[in-house]
Amino acid sequence: MFRKRTGLVIVSLLVVLAMLSACAQPTPEVRIVKETVVVEKEVVKEVQVGQPVKLVARCKAAPPHEDGRCNNLVSAVGAANVALAQMGDDRRIDLEIIQDNKDWGEYKTEFELASDAGEAPDIVCSGHEHIGDWAPAGLLVDVTDVIGDYPEFADVIDALWASTEYKGRRWGVPQDAEARPLYFNKTRLKELGWSDADIGSLPDRIASGEFTWEDMFDTAEEAVNAGVVAEGNGWWHRPKNGGDFLYYYYAAGGEITGEGDALIFDKAAALKVYEKLYAAVDRGILSDTRLDGDWTTWHTGITDGDVLFAFGGSWNWAEWFSNYVVDRGGEDYLWLHFGFAAIPGMANGTGNPTTLTHPLIYMISSASEHPDLALLLISKASVKELNTDYAIASGHLGILKSQAEYGPYTSSKFLSQVLPLLDVTTFLPNSPYWSSWSETYYLGIQSVESRSLTPEEALDVVVEQLQNELGDNVVIRD
Repeated sequence: MFRKRTGLVIVSLLVVLAMLSACAQPTPEVRIVKETVVVEKEVVKEVQVGQPVKLVARCKAAPPHEDGRCNNLVSAVGAANVALAQMGDDRRIDLEIIQDNKDWGEYKTEFELASDAGEAPDIVCSGHEHIGDWAPAGLLVDVTDVIGDYPEFADVIDALWASTEYKGRRWGVPQDAEARPLYFNKTRLKELGWSDADIGSLPDRIASGEFTWEDMFDTAEEAVNAGVVAEGNGWWHRPKNGGDFLYYYYAAGGEITGEGDALIFDKAAALKVYEKLYAAVDRGILSDTRLDGDWTTWHTGITDGDVLFAFGGSWNWAEWFSNYVVDRGGEDYLWLHFGFAAIPGMANGTGNPTTLTHPLIYMISSASEHPDLALLLISKASVKELNTDYAIASGHLGILKSQAEYGPYTSSKFLSQVLPLLDVTTFLPNSPYWSSWSETYYLGIQSVESRSLTPEEALDVVVEQLQNELGDNVVIRD
């Protein structure tokens, strides 16, 4: 009240002075009042300035645990707009997100068709291997030369940048990372006669090469024969094609990339894979209908305790405690009944444990009219606070160096224990020929598991089809 009255007195004095000098030149005080009013108007104008620019982001995410893929971009809008204001840029981001859990093939095709129609989203979050198709087709923005303009990107784990590259150029920014572990059922192993010490030491024995792929199959067969698990439930892999099957080939000693652009197909390594899978069905470890494409049955079979060993993804952990065992204790239930480790090495392959990391990448469509705004938004979403929230909720690994010492990240028991798997990780190739290679290699897997072909017959069919489809773009190694 005191200040308000003082202001009124000052205004009154100024008005009196103005009246007394009505016939004279305007006094300095009057001019000061006018200038003050102008300044006040300019301040109001500065606060309100901002030209809305609509951006669209497209993400594939399994709800609710993976929703952070696009939601983190939403959360980053405020920081991005503050940065624009600080730079004196009067544009402001208005973000629309499209997020669902379409099949990867459908999702990929959607972006390609939208690009052809000139309706592609500004940002698409997709598997890094799609760079091998989209970059040479001109569908993506090459961000190599501007990555350094955004300090947030200096925090990205150096090794992950390789997943964004095609022909030495970078075509996006890592959004998440993960690993493919072996999950094992502790309860079933105890029923088989394993001690707590045996179970607790399994990850270390796999890491050292003491417990191999062959040992896993022997244990699985023992569990089936003892009635601990039903026939076909000794070991499960994913129920449909996917990049996971590539680490089988790596474990068998295969290579897929060389010095040139052509992909490599190692017949000896592929034959070992086909022989392993053929034998798994023959020994009652794996069902000949395991490749049925039914993810719900796959998840429930594992979480209900019907399966001894399963190859899955680190993200499955969060998926399971969020969607499948929430009424049984959630994550505490998983820790009580399940363990995880690297994929065991093959004794007749490399002998080394392995996994595969499949980072998702934020990519910018070449059709975007504001790629600089899109990259700015991505940079503000690539911070430890947002990425850690997503990683913990989704069971994915962090992408930032700073997360190694960030309390909320390191306090996650699962993320901390699964992180060492990246020491033995592999990647899919970013190649326009990967899709054909993968589909043909998988044809051999289907053939031996369904028992329609022997491993040798499957290998011959696969080699012939690869040569017909890829020609000089595949190198067949004996």
